Amino acid sequence: MANSFGADILIQAPDPKKAAAFYVSELGFEITGETPMLSLHGENINLFIEQGPPLGPVLEVTVRDVEEAKQRLVKNGCEIVKDEPDFPRCYVKDPFGLIYNLLGGTV
Repeated sequence: MANSFGADILIQAPDPKKAAAFYVSELGFEITGETPMLSLHGENINLFIEQGPPLGPVLEVTVRDVEEAKQRLVKNGCEIVKDEPDFPRCYVKDPFGLIYNLLGGTV
């Protein structure tokens, strides 16, 4: 099974603008978009901040088949945290606490 980590990390914050201001002033990110969520681009990674209770950082993993990966991962101890196929978004929390969004694509 091949996969690919993306350069995007997503977090949730009760006040996304306050969180963005921290990452701009303290880590040198630049706000590059505000919809559908705040987008901050850095030299090596992109950070996205959406409003909501913190889940922890969400990494992106590209897989060939999202549905197949979901089924296999759940069978092996993962939990689906959020599943919104129309967005597209499928957050998976693995048995070790890592949360990632499964994206379909070429790997």
